[in-house]
Amino acid sequence: MAKYMLIMRATDESLATMMATPFDEMLETVGRFNDELIKAGVLVAAEGLDDPSQGVVVDYSGETPVVTDGPYGETKELFGGFYLLDVASKEEAVAWAKRMPSMPGSKCEIRRVPGIDEFPQDNEWIVKERAWRERTGQL
Repeated sequence: MAKYMLIMRATDESLATMMATPFDEMLETVGRFNDELIKAGVLVAAEGLDDPSQGVVVDYSGETPVVTDGPYGETKELFGGFYLLDVASKEEAVAWAKRMPSMPGSKCEIRRVPGIDEFPQDNEWIVKERAWRERTGQL
């Protein structure tokens, strides 16, 4: 099994459509999809994000980091939430993404999340992280 993150991206149009959708209707649709993921045993985590205007950006392009309040960038540069799935393959992650509730114009980026076993196991920081993950029940 491998972990894949499904990153939900919106456009101005799809965001407007989503905002016009009754909240109860959205919860029902997303809730059914989440239930399918849970029943299939592939859901690790799923979260939606708050309004971009409530966020900040930390820009590291200068000598010192610069913090800018949102909103920022174009809508297509923002992501609105994610699913973290533990599936057998990228193809399975893609199959779930195709079933994910979304608004026309939205996009979903799919990225594999490398596991700790893929890093040098004799590195002191990996040893510390592995111990922390074991203590917190993540391994």
